[in-house]
Amino acid sequence: MAETPLWFMAGTFVVLAVFFIIDLFIIGRRPHVPSTKECVQHIAFFVVMALIFGGIVWGVAGAKPAIEFYSGWLTEYSLSIDNLFVFVIIMANFAVPKQLQKFVLSIGITIALILRGIFILLGAAIITRFTWVFFLFGAFLLVTAFKLAFGKDDDEEYHENALISTLRKVIRISDEYDGERLRTTKNGVRYWTPMLIVFLAIGTTDVMFAFDSIPAIFGLTKDPFIVFTSNVFALLGLQQLYFLLGALLDKLVYLPVGLSVVLGFIGVKLIMEALHGNTLPFINGGQPIHAVPEVPTWLSLAVIVVSIGTAAIASVLKMRAVEAKASQRD
Repeated sequence: MAETPLWFMAGTFVVLAVFFIIDLFIIGRRPHVPSTKECVQHIAFFVVMALIFGGIVWGVAGAKPAIEFYSGWLTEYSLSIDNLFVFVIIMANFAVPKQLQKFVLSIGITIALILRGIFILLGAAIITRFTWVFFLFGAFLLVTAFKLAFGKDDDEEYHENALISTLRKVIRISDEYDGERLRTTKNGVRYWTPMLIVFLAIGTTDVMFAFDSIPAIFGLTKDPFIVFTSNVFALLGLQQLYFLLGALLDKLVYLPVGLSVVLGFIGVKLIMEALHGNTLPFINGGQPIHAVPEVPTWLSLAVIVVSIGTAAIASVLKMRAVEAKASQRD
């Protein structure tokens, strides 16, 4: 149930729409490789905007929704950084020219945002009617956390999904890009360019990420407005982060461990909430188990900050140690 006023939600959607229009049709329409300075400025702007937005939410709706937003935003942002591994592989797999990669990310992220919005609405409707779904969400996050911590890295190789594989069989796709165009003509024959496939790959792959991120954030808040805005602010600036991190992505060696702690914590929290509001007849006779404690919002934020912060610091220290050993050998 939303705790923020309707006028504030409407105003927020307008401002976020303006952000995306500027990013997509003004900045994104200029194909280029962003400089480090440009990337830092964009990322800093969107991070500051997220912090300010959380403060406004605090003033308008109270501390609880604001802390939920900060928790959700940090979780989604961390998961988005992990997702950049796949973005790098997709760009390399389809040999996207560097000067077009920013434009590709702009379109792909916009597609993903629209699809995530639909997913969020469906998720909100489901949890409103069927609280037992938290058992499924919680179990899914625990399995995901285990795979992140101990499983093999599934991001080492990109595999086309069924939609893209089918599309290749039913339409003509050229081997070469034609700028930003989706259609091109070769020897009098009309072809789709690889740009179409890249757009679909980025967009549909990000929706697959939602199977991790959406259940995770619903474990932090039940307010669809907070869920959606957390996702938007996590996606804004992601393309600049892609270029800024670049080769550093493979050096964030402990990020999966930090994410696994966060997702594991939220998974347990979801199961505890499901038990606290239980309606399943085969558990405690269909009655809620009030002895199960509720996890306070501030504790969720603390666990997220400490887990991701520790993983980041440990990764930096590991990277420096490896570089120091390499310099000693030289």
